[in-house]
Amino acid sequence: MPNVTVTVNGKSHTVDVAPETLLVELIREKLRLTGTHVGCDTSQCGACVVHVDGAAVKSCTMLAMSADGATVTTIEGLANGSTLHPMQEAFREHHGLQCGFCTPGMIMTAVDIVNRKGGNLDEHTIRDELEGNICRCTGYHNIVKAVGAGARAMAGGGKSAQAAE
Repeated sequence: MPNVTVTVNGKSHTVDVAPETLLVELIREKLRLTGTHVGCDTSQCGACVVHVDGAAVKSCTMLAMSADGATVTTIEGLANGSTLHPMQEAFREHHGLQCGFCTPGMIMTAVDIVNRKGGNLDEHTIRDELEGNICRCTGYHNIVKAVGAGARAMAGGGKSAQAAE
């Protein structure tokens, strides 16, 4: 069986995988990082989003072997110890979740949006960029508020609860 060497959340792993193993399976089953969720297996819901070499990827449609040599960040790798990442904190503060199933993918996508587009995001841009992530619980209003607040915090604007209301 071939092996894959991948750095996940700052730690290098060499893992034996079957050629058809998906990245999400490697993350969840081999590395036991279960924050990355499997929702649809067809790249429609976005629950499986992780960052591969800094870019958001739906890990349910990427072969693990394609990540050989890559750096992967999962939802578990965003926080700094017990200090939440600004986007995680914004989702908490602005109630950007209900059941929480889609939340890891939403947060990973939101961080990618800010990394690509900067911290000054309008509602239209946020909604457009989140199009590939599905939440079956909410009407997205609080998710959009959370992404806006998290974007400002990531850009150095600090906590902006009033501005996000």
